[in-house]
Amino acid sequence: MRILIAEDDQVLADGLLRSLRSAGYAVDHVGSGSEADAALAAHEFDMLILDLGLPKLHGLEVLKKLRGRGSSVPVLILTAADSIEQRVKGLDFGADDYMAKPFSLQELEARVRALTRRGLGSASAIIRHGPLSFDATGRVAYINDLMIDLSARELSLLEVLLQRAGRLVSKDQLVERLCEWGEEVSNNAIEVYIHRLRKKIEQGPIRIATVRGLGYCLEKIPG
Repeated sequence: MRILIAEDDQVLADGLLRSLRSAGYAVDHVGSGSEADAALAAHEFDMLILDLGLPKLHGLEVLKKLRGRGSSVPVLILTAADSIEQRVKGLDFGADDYMAKPFSLQELEARVRALTRRGLGSASAIIRHGPLSFDATGRVAYINDLMIDLSARELSLLEVLLQRAGRLVSKDQLVERLCEWGEEVSNNAIEVYIHRLRKKIEQGPIRIATVRGLGYCLEKIPG
């Protein structure tokens, strides 16, 4: 799960980065509206945390341009406690939720989980596919209700595959979803992660199928 934070307060941004990364998300940060707009146009994110008072391009303009491109990525607005008018405008422009500063990091993480579930069309934190399930809140995976011992990277990889179960996911899409800017992950590394994950989850009627030259697909084995 990849998140973009658009926030010009570096102290606050650092706190958000530490909190969300420790929760298992891949997180990138920009400090201006123009940088946020460029990043959103060039990359695919699962969520945007957007401060309204950004330099160079106001947060509302970033949101307006994002929705103008047809993007439905969930957006959580961060705003000053007294800016009621901007909150209303943000929601009218297509934001999904807002938080007034100052706020609790614990509450922010809960709102992030809720919005990412909503973005996937689910009210539950549990993603299931056959005997395989993933708890996005606790960041744990199960097969037939037995916990699987997975590394943080393997959990993130499994989450992406489960979100697109039955559909092809390319290596480039996996890199885009798993990796932050400046993090070098090659296609060979993705193959290694897939190999390790296969050994841990292919214990029943489920497998990660390889479509040579195209990518991977999490699917149930007909029985």
